Amino acid sequence: MFQHKINDTASFKTYFDWFILSFLAGSINTGGYLSCHRFVSHITGFATLAGISFERLNLLEAFGTLTIPLFFVAGVMASAYFEKKYAHKLHGQKYSPVMGLVSILLGTVALGGSLNWFGQFGDSAQIKNDFILLACLCGACGLLNGAITSASGFTIRTTHLTGLATDLGLGLVRVNLDSLTNEQKSLENRANLLRIGTIFSFILGSFVGAFIFMRLQYKGFIFPMALSIYFSYVAYRAQAQ
Repeated sequence: MFQHKINDTASFKTYFDWFILSFLAGSINTGGYLSCHRFVSHITGFATLAGISFERLNLLEAFGTLTIPLFFVAGVMASAYFEKKYAHKLHGQKYSPVMGLVSILLGTVALGGSLNWFGQFGDSAQIKNDFILLACLCGACGLLNGAITSASGFTIRTTHLTGLATDLGLGLVRVNLDSLTNEQKSLENRANLLRIGTIFSFILGSFVGAFIFMRLQYKGFIFPMALSIYFSYVAYRAQAQ
């Protein structure tokens, strides 16, 4: 499927898959923010919010907020588990169940929102109302990030841009100022192009996601769910071939 190391010669489809996964992450993050004003594709904000809740002595909110990042970690661990379990198999076997789990979590959010399991779409998050929503979205992002991180040889992370932007800045300086061989310079240029493409794909996914979620609200999660099902199918087909 989309497993490839940066020092290998990758096909156009491999890069396309990576960019679509970043697009997917951007749309999920936008859905999380528009639904309950939380960025779900990274966990930095939850630590900050927990600290604020502790200062205000809102202990239920604080402890609830602190547990949400555990679902991101659980998603990464599940992704790593499938990779190790199917390490001796074709690449598709590693990622088909991962993307299948992502689609199930996103489908749960779409269904739960339609059945009023969560708070009103667009209201600020309340742990007692939105715990399942945040847990599912963070878990899905953990699965995504774990899959693409291992698939790219720890070069690309799709669900947040801070580390990627840092790597890009360092890479741009390295390729222009360091004494690199032609092969090393070629690899660094390839990595930088991947980073730029990933960043723009995330932004594009956020834009398209905003357009969809503003109109469909919770039902908008059907869109990233469909993309996840597509990737699960592509991975399964790679396994079967």
